[in-house]
Amino acid sequence: MSESCIGVASVERTGVFERQTPAVQLGAWKRWLREPLLHFLVIGAVLFGLYAYVNRGRGGVEPSREIVLSLDDLRQMDLYFQSQWHRQPTPMEFQAMVEDKVREEVLYREGLAMGLDKDDEIVKRRMAQKMQFLSEDVATAHEPTTEELKAYFEKNPDKFALPSRYSFRHLYFSPDKRGNSAQQDAAKALTRLAGQPVDSPQAPALGDQFMFQDYYGDRTPESIAKEFGSPFAVALEKLKPGSWQGPVESGYGWHLVFITTVIPGRVPAFEELEPDVKTAWLAYQKQQEWQKAYKEMRAKYTVLLPAPPNDSSQSLAPARRQQVPASAGEGPL
Repeated sequence: MSESCIGVASVERTGVFERQTPAVQLGAWKRWLREPLLHFLVIGAVLFGLYAYVNRGRGGVEPSREIVLSLDDLRQMDLYFQSQWHRQPTPMEFQAMVEDKVREEVLYREGLAMGLDKDDEIVKRRMAQKMQFLSEDVATAHEPTTEELKAYFEKNPDKFALPSRYSFRHLYFSPDKRGNSAQQDAAKALTRLAGQPVDSPQAPALGDQFMFQDYYGDRTPESIAKEFGSPFAVALEKLKPGSWQGPVESGYGWHLVFITTVIPGRVPAFEELEPDVKTAWLAYQKQQEWQKAYKEMRAKYTVLLPAPPNDSSQSLAPARRQQVPASAGEGPL
């Protein structure tokens, strides 16, 4: 196309725009202002500016652009796959695991960059747990000697005492069937069972059907309390074996009880429980290290709480703040 043609076309286009009336130009602007794309861009810019204003100074971190997976990371992924599927992963499966790891790291870093970890209760709770675990790990670094374990065992014998165990048969007297006479009927049945053995043939006919077992063997007071209630378990410990006794009240009603055997509680020898003693010792050391670490961390901070108003007339006034010191025995919840 020649230069003269280009010049003519340019003149013609320019002339068209020059000949547009103000009314036409105003209509074009109105159509442009009604475009959804313009609305979307404006709203996005406003939201971005609002987010930048609200999060100013909150310490968002520019994420690192380099993700490094060590040989140990790859081994851990391989071992995890084998523990789940009992075979080696295929190359495609392993690549998928690597990509999952990368995806997790990318999202984590981008979240940090946006400050998503700020003011998040779940993140706070998880960080607090990790701090506690780090403090407790100090205790596990020390392997206790046999002398230390024996000293702990001798100082805390109740922690390792084996409870008494009871075997017994009972007859049940239901308040639902007998009403207020259930206890009295049980006392009358006891008179008829005086001197009778545990397997007396007349015993079942004297009581009512119980929804659970008639005989309980080798039970601790704790398990008995779960079945019948604490008052029943306490009363049972006071009975002597070898005869029908009662009536004893439970959460179900009234019972006559025949204790067949009692195995008294005892504290085993240290040699019997050495692994259990070590576990208890480590748990105790973890607790001590955590309380010590928390006490040191807590001492660095001052907690301010709003003071309660003196009377109702001050309830609308700003409350004065009061300082809450850490007590000498304060520990983590």
